[in-house]
Amino acid sequence: MRLLILCLMSVSILFALDNGALNAYKQHHYKKAFTLYKEAADKGDTTAQNALSYLYFNGVGVAKNPKEGLYWLQKAADKGDKRACFDLGMIYLMGENVTKDLTKAVHYLEIASKKGDSEATYNLALMYYNGDGVKQDIKKAASLLEVAAKSGHLKAKNNVGRVYMQLLDFKKAKYWLEENVKDGDKSAAALLKEIEAAHKE
Repeated sequence: MRLLILCLMSVSILFALDNGALNAYKQHHYKKAFTLYKEAADKGDTTAQNALSYLYFNGVGVAKNPKEGLYWLQKAADKGDKRACFDLGMIYLMGENVTKDLTKAVHYLEIASKKGDSEATYNLALMYYNGDGVKQDIKKAASLLEVAAKSGHLKAKNNVGRVYMQLLDFKKAKYWLEENVKDGDKSAAALLKEIEAAHKE
């Protein structure tokens, strides 16, 4: 099971600020949207700072400028903004517009995870599973996957039982594999049969 990077910087970051910027964006008045987001970002609004980073990274309403995008994302992350910490963690994990830095990736994903971001928790779990930027720790990976799974993260839910099976924690493996079977996962059903067969021996 190798780490599969999730898509970062969703356009949804533009949708949480009510100063007319979103209306301008929806009407394709991108320069006006940029101006309004910039005004709010300058005043310290982390939602606007997130949005501004998206606009700079993608060249929407302003010339594409990854350096400025990173600057505004960092400002929001420095204030503990969950979305910014997740995006920044993923950027360092992928080496997107920055030098790849797994230590920083872990740092920002941990902040976002502690604030309840299930995507951050999932990616952090995979880093511990693979030993990317941290000492490999399958137990911690399983624990993080379970947290993400309980919050409804589908990929975490699909993997956590299998990881517990590797750890020979058959009680937890059985629980999550049964959940997978309810979702129509045939391979989970086969793994459950393996557990049942092992317990009969």
